[in-house]
Amino acid sequence: MISRWGTARKAVSNAVTGPAVTYGLIAICCAIFVISPVSGLNPAYGLGDRLLVAQAGYFERWGVIPAELMGNSLAALLTPLTALFVHGSWLHLLGNMLFLFVFGAMAEERMGQLHFVLFYIGAGYLALLVYAAVNADSEQTLVGASGAISAVLGAFLFLFPKARVTSLFPFLFFLPLRFPAWAVLIFWFVLQWLAARGADSGPGVAYLAHLVGFGVGFVYAWGRFGRGTRVNASSATEGESQP
Repeated sequence: MISRWGTARKAVSNAVTGPAVTYGLIAICCAIFVISPVSGLNPAYGLGDRLLVAQAGYFERWGVIPAELMGNSLAALLTPLTALFVHGSWLHLLGNMLFLFVFGAMAEERMGQLHFVLFYIGAGYLALLVYAAVNADSEQTLVGASGAISAVLGAFLFLFPKARVTSLFPFLFFLPLRFPAWAVLIFWFVLQWLAARGADSGPGVAYLAHLVGFGVGFVYAWGRFGRGTRVNASSATEGESQP
């Protein structure tokens, strides 16, 4: 009786708390964006040229500048951490948070809350660091949680390859269709790879950080959890993703 009561209480507790880290990361990123000059909602930053100056200063202060990170600036070593919580536009924020919402909950449940948050931050930092090392002369500011979220996708692919997710594909007129996670995530990875090969050194999306994050996440999940921990349920998750 005591054992059953303990199991039931644990199940209720898990249902109430849910993926607290995933939801917390989403809440923090959204809150930071709303109060930042990038959202355009904070009247303290003004309008017009004043707002543009505030936005530029905001990115330079909290984003990663590869030339500085690879230089002798100790302060720059913190920027891959702060950059994980900074986004460049509403579309950038919503796209990242959608992927984190869909894939983060199950990965967090499998890893555990503390393990998941350390994995998220560590993989995100490493993805931005590798990007900066490859583009060491660049002074273009890099922001966003894409590297960390890509690591979550990589870990999810190893842990839940047969889980089914609802995806929206532009070339299929955005019809919501359900596919195995392995198909969706491998398709996403190929798109990032092709985009990275065609990208130049100018401003744009840091596809290399996506690829590095994805690889780090997959390899980490493989090394940490091993083959015996995969979940093969065909209906293990539900959500929307946009490869």
